[in-house]
Amino acid sequence: MSRYRRTTALILPAVALALTACGRLYELPPPEGDPIILKPAELATTWTDADDGTLTLKPDGTFVADKICVAVSWEEGLTWSGTGTWKQGSNTKQSILALSFDADHPVNAYHPEEVEREPDPYAALKYGKVLKLWTRVGDPDHDLPHCTLTRPAG
Repeated sequence: MSRYRRTTALILPAVALALTACGRLYELPPPEGDPIILKPAELATTWTDADDGTLTLKPDGTFVADKICVAVSWEEGLTWSGTGTWKQGSNTKQSILALSFDADHPVNAYHPEEVEREPDPYAALKYGKVLKLWTRVGDPDHDLPHCTLTRPAG
């Protein structure tokens, strides 16, 4: 075995171990689908998450949530129920949905130091005949599933 191969054989495992110890090399990619701009009428419907939580967005800008997955900063495994208002924004190729739970929402009672604690916004995707609203959950270095709400397209 050549000196180059022996050195490489010793260095590569050490580098791999160091990178693993320092954290991941990538973030979990977004769910499958293409970014999409949705009209308010396309958003105003009921969306469902993987655990049968539902988010009903109403045309008047209000919503009703029943145990939907949410992402708040680095916290993991959160589900919220309640009412509030929703707003649509977008960048050049993707709709963004922001939820604002009512001030009397229980999470605000548990965290009075944080005024109007809100979940992270959702981004819109289309995958075949399914529309998705998704957001990252928790630490991006973990392989946690994303919070994804879906509904049929069309």
